[in-house]
Amino acid sequence: MSVSDLSFFLSASHECSYLADREAASLVADPTIRLETKNYSDLIQLGFRRSGGMAYRPHCGACQACIAIRIPVINFHPSRGQRRIWKKNSDLELTSLPLEFHEEHYQLYQHYQSIRHTGGSMDIDDREKYMSFFAADGLDTRLVEFRHEGILLCVAVIDWLPAGLSSMYTFFDPEYENRGLGVYAILWQIMKAQEIALPHVYLGYWIKDCTKMSYKTRYRPYELFVRQQWLRGYD
Repeated sequence: MSVSDLSFFLSASHECSYLADREAASLVADPTIRLETKNYSDLIQLGFRRSGGMAYRPHCGACQACIAIRIPVINFHPSRGQRRIWKKNSDLELTSLPLEFHEEHYQLYQHYQSIRHTGGSMDIDDREKYMSFFAADGLDTRLVEFRHEGILLCVAVIDWLPAGLSSMYTFFDPEYENRGLGVYAILWQIMKAQEIALPHVYLGYWIKDCTKMSYKTRYRPYELFVRQQWLRGYD
């Protein structure tokens, strides 16, 4: 089913997860329609993201703080700091796996949440919720492991789409903070997209006034989805 055939619904208002004292709402693609590679690839180009099998886009009335961001990989230029992180992690071993439950991954995820996002909506010991957040049966979603001497340090959850790689979520061992594993995982996705001739890496939403989300403009050049079109940011 194409995007033009989809129905869309406005969610109820709820407390914003990113900006204090604000209400949020989302435009949601018909949840009864199976999310598949083709329709999600089209939706992501319209500023949508997904949680499990549900595609959504912020639709918060007067607030326009959440802006979809992507990296046009052919023009990407790493900063000096990013080049240092790339070199620092050259000793990691990478493995790409299909999306399925791994207890080792889950334990790393729990450790990451307990240190980096204590009290957040995802800081819950619930294996079913963990898998339902990542899984969408109609998509090619992969788990990319980053290991050092067999020790699992980081996992990147990535959707492979015709529009590009969608960086869905990355979690890592906070004890290895000095490696810059989150940065390295994004750099790896950019390099991988270049290698397999995909045009973009989608990083979700950029929120200027939210530290957790503002880092995304450090990957340059980038494009922002504004007024229903992708516009070039810094280059």
